Amino acid sequence: MDPNFHVRHSVYYDYGAYIRFSYFNENGITQQVLTEHDFGPILFREECIFRKELKMGDPITINMVLLKAREDFSRWTIVHQLKKGDQLAAVITLDGAWIDTQLRKLTGLPLAFKPAFDHIPRAENFEWNVK
Repeated sequence: MDPNFHVRHSVYYDYGAYIRFSYFNENGITQQVLTEHDFGPILFREECIFRKELKMGDPITINMVLLKAREDFSRWTIVHQLKKGDQLAAVITLDGAWIDTQLRKLTGLPLAFKPAFDHIPRAENFEWNVK
């Protein structure tokens, strides 16, 4: 809670992270797999636009769509919409990539995990990035 008696701003980001990692886990990109293959997701930018306050205990739904991606999924933009009933509470947009956790350098998504990323629902205005 924040001083105005609603969910503090950072919790919205936590909800988005929870949904992403739940999706990754359900699609074979588990913490164990990340460790075994020495790669992991990193964020360049994460932005939230707050539309409606959430109060502790409010039931919410959160979606996850791919807005932009390189064809090899080495770079991507994911958008989450947090809804309280049919009211949009927030929109989180993040730009990310993959890092080799041993070399500490950007890397591509290992081919074995491309299908998991390929199955993320696409935004209506989805676009492939060439750079």
